Amino acid sequence: MLAFILRRLGQAVLVMVAVAFVSFMLFQYVGDPIVFLLGQDATPAQVAEMRAALGLDQPFVIQFWHFLSNAAQGQFGISLRQGTPVSQLIAERFPATLELALVAALMALIVGIPMGVYAALRRGSFLSQVFMTVSLLGVSLPTFLIGILLILVFAVQLGWFPSFGRGEVVNLGGWTTGLLTAKGWHHITLPAVTLAIFQLTLIMRLVRAEMLEVLRTDYIKFARARGLSDRAVHFGHALKNTLVPVMTITGLQLGGLIAFAIITETVFQWPGMGLLFIQAVTFADIPVMAAYLCLIALIFVVINLIVDLLYFAVDPRLRIDKSGGH
Repeated sequence: MLAFILRRLGQAVLVMVAVAFVSFMLFQYVGDPIVFLLGQDATPAQVAEMRAALGLDQPFVIQFWHFLSNAAQGQFGISLRQGTPVSQLIAERFPATLELALVAALMALIVGIPMGVYAALRRGSFLSQVFMTVSLLGVSLPTFLIGILLILVFAVQLGWFPSFGRGEVVNLGGWTTGLLTAKGWHHITLPAVTLAIFQLTLIMRLVRAEMLEVLRTDYIKFARARGLSDRAVHFGHALKNTLVPVMTITGLQLGGLIAFAIITETVFQWPGMGLLFIQAVTFADIPVMAAYLCLIALIFVVINLIVDLLYFAVDPRLRIDKSGGH
């Protein structure tokens, strides 16, 4: 177990160093930060002084080492557009993105797993066919179109939900949340549903496929031969083994929800990291872009590591294989 964790940690460090290198290259080839800071009218002497102050006159290796050490401490410099430390901007926007992703993930799990189980156990029924048709629509329709349709129907025509913003939030020692207020839940509903639809359909189809596969196995037939009830077979044996790969996919999809909430946050003007990244791309705000890239990579690495450890703990076959390999 310890060797497995150390190996995964080593791989995670290598991935983060590679991502940090890509982020560092943004500073080298995507515009000149000196021009953004001083403007086009700066004199050569001012440019040289600022370049020396920022350490941009040093060799490439030295610059990358400084960038890597600063990134490890969460320091990515000053936003070229807002003149604010990037770490402060990320700290202000991250709670909104994480909150949106978690609510969307919970929606996808709470709705997707029962739909997948029903579609597997009653695969010839009318409702099961409806579920499969809806899942095809959820996979096929782009996220921005789903968001616009939801705004048109539920915000413009019916007026049930607001179409933008985060609503009223509560500050908990530097961490802001809207989940403790009624207006916060009112505002998060539409963007969370928009973000959850694709994940919901993916989980539903995965649960259905895994459930059908597990129901054909020999140990399920043996469980039926022992006289166990359908409820015990379906939920005590089949569903338990179905959720092992679902757990893996769901963990990785959580990272995807955080990383790819850009479109949803843009459509609903949700004040999260995705909207901040879009604004940074528009104004070529390289420090914010680099910080966003490193943070998303870190989230994926951490989630992947946690999923691997959970998978290792849940599935005894992995432990047997590892011990046999040693």
